[in-house]
Amino acid sequence: MFTLENYTIVSTSKKALFNWSSGKDSALALYKILQNSDFKIECLLTSVNQQYQRISMHGVRVALLEAQAKSIGLPLKIMQIPEMPTMEVYENVMTETLSELQKQGITHSVFGDIFLEDLRKYREDKLAEIGFEAEFPLWKISTQELIQEFISLGFKTIVVCVNERYLDKSFVGRIIDQDFINDLPENVDVCGENGEFHTFTFDGPVFSEPISFEIGETVYRKYEKPKNQDSSNTACDTNATDAFDYGFWYTDLIAK
Repeated sequence: MFTLENYTIVSTSKKALFNWSSGKDSALALYKILQNSDFKIECLLTSVNQQYQRISMHGVRVALLEAQAKSIGLPLKIMQIPEMPTMEVYENVMTETLSELQKQGITHSVFGDIFLEDLRKYREDKLAEIGFEAEFPLWKISTQELIQEFISLGFKTIVVCVNERYLDKSFVGRIIDQDFINDLPENVDVCGENGEFHTFTFDGPVFSEPISFEIGETVYRKYEKPKNQDSSNTACDTNATDAFDYGFWYTDLIAK
């Protein structure tokens, strides 16, 4: 008689890390990859501004990031990044971090990117240099479709940062719902994929419980153009010649 007693079932799932920004695209991409049996997510990886101890670009406090990871139930790996790092500094920190994780058998890195071709190529090329592969669960799905799926699944997210080039102060601190979507100017992507806005997701199917927070003050910040350095050589900005002509509105969230 044939039995399974003498056989060991070996999992073929690929070990992966998930690049967690704390926002809505990350939450939806994580939701989708967790349903994909080809991958096993081992940890969340988040870059944090070393000086302010807040999530890079989003401005969210580390305490809220840790609360998200606890509710999700995955280990959190924080990557400390200096204020306005050069690409060389950023890539060195990233390589060192990924090399550590590689020793744990992790081979894939998952992102919530949707349609920025140059960013995807950059990620894939850099990962390939150290033997990693990239995975993009949301790639090329319509952002209109994604935002409606996000809301219908029961996710809840608040806008924590807006780029004044695209949106005014009134948009920061708002919950993303149909009214928010209807109020967006035509030139703004509904998922903010071009950097128009950033979010903090505090409830939804990837969380065991909602993240509790209070809304603090709203502040304006404008970044200085790096001195004696081409702005395209910084990890915190774009190649756009006017990238430093615009500031950002941030709404502070305080963990309860």
